[in-house]
Amino acid sequence: MSFAIRRATPDDIPALAELGATTFVETFGHLYRPEDLQSFLEESHSEAAYARVLADPAYALWVAEREGRAIGYAQAGNCGLPHADVRPGDGELKRLYLRGDAQNGGVGRALMDAAMAWLLRDGPRTLWLSVWSENFGAQRFYARYGFAFVAEYEFPVGEQRDREFIYRRPPQA
Repeated sequence: MSFAIRRATPDDIPALAELGATTFVETFGHLYRPEDLQSFLEESHSEAAYARVLADPAYALWVAEREGRAIGYAQAGNCGLPHADVRPGDGELKRLYLRGDAQNGGVGRALMDAAMAWLLRDGPRTLWLSVWSENFGAQRFYARYGFAFVAEYEFPVGEQRDREFIYRRPPQA
């Protein structure tokens, strides 16, 4: 099935909040106590959270749609990961979320390509991302883009701390 990728606008805020929460719960919800999950969703996947990101010119989001329905999104911006080698000007893929029924059809690749093009719009620079330690499929996907493991840290979801891997891609000419 065909799909379209486009930059998100403020009109997309409700769809982004629903998509972010739904895909997070679909993929990771079983890992958390209900109160931790709810706290994280309110903090990270509320309409207010997406409104803040879309209002900040240091960030960009892309929406993937199929038949008028949002099926995935990517978010990129300045790197905020807790690693000693992060420098001002480094970029980060913040999120790449897809509905389960949209996976393995090229949507993730198209979203990643859009985010990478935006992150590298001013030329080569170091790029970063983080990925859950047990998300092996995502780790393989990112490796195909030149990202490699460099460290791990604890990612908070409510009171729980997940083992999260930090990946880096050096500047490429």
